[in-house]
Amino acid sequence: MQKRVNVYVFLSCLVMLAVCAPTVTAQGETARTPDVIYVPTPQSVVEAMLRMANVGAGDIVYELGSGDGRIPITAVQQFNAVRAIGIDIDPQRIKEANENAVKAGVTDKVKFLNQDLFTSDFSEATVITLYLLSSLNDKLRPQLLKLKSGTRIVSHAFSMSEWTPEKTEMVDGRTIYFWTVP
Repeated sequence: MQKRVNVYVFLSCLVMLAVCAPTVTAQGETARTPDVIYVPTPQSVVEAMLRMANVGAGDIVYELGSGDGRIPITAVQQFNAVRAIGIDIDPQRIKEANENAVKAGVTDKVKFLNQDLFTSDFSEATVITLYLLSSLNDKLRPQLLKLKSGTRIVSHAFSMSEWTPEKTEMVDGRTIYFWTVP
């Protein structure tokens, strides 16, 4: 088991460290590309993250780097979040997430935005989920600390260097971290 976990961590780190080259839009502007390559969060970890954040009725969940949309979709389907928004810079991930939302029948409560999460407004969030590198979490930290007091933040695999998590949990060999905005 330990060897399998170490291989997963090694491979995840290799994949997550990859940075894509910039692209040029039809308007001739340089577009930001993903800072990490998409690696899906296992469903057991998704559910544990949402449980750790105590997601429920009335919550507005934002996933920063939403990939295929499984966290926002699960938040409304299984945890009764009033709404969930996924933000991802990769248009292919947004297309896939929207397709998954249609299949799940949750398009009335789930929305996916093709945006740069570092310039996005997620101030209405009551819960934020992340699966980004620690360096990216650290870069987001000033924005996160401006959120309403009591906003819950949960991250898969990566912490924030100078912000000690309130809770840490292992789920199927993967670590999740939890913070509350003071």
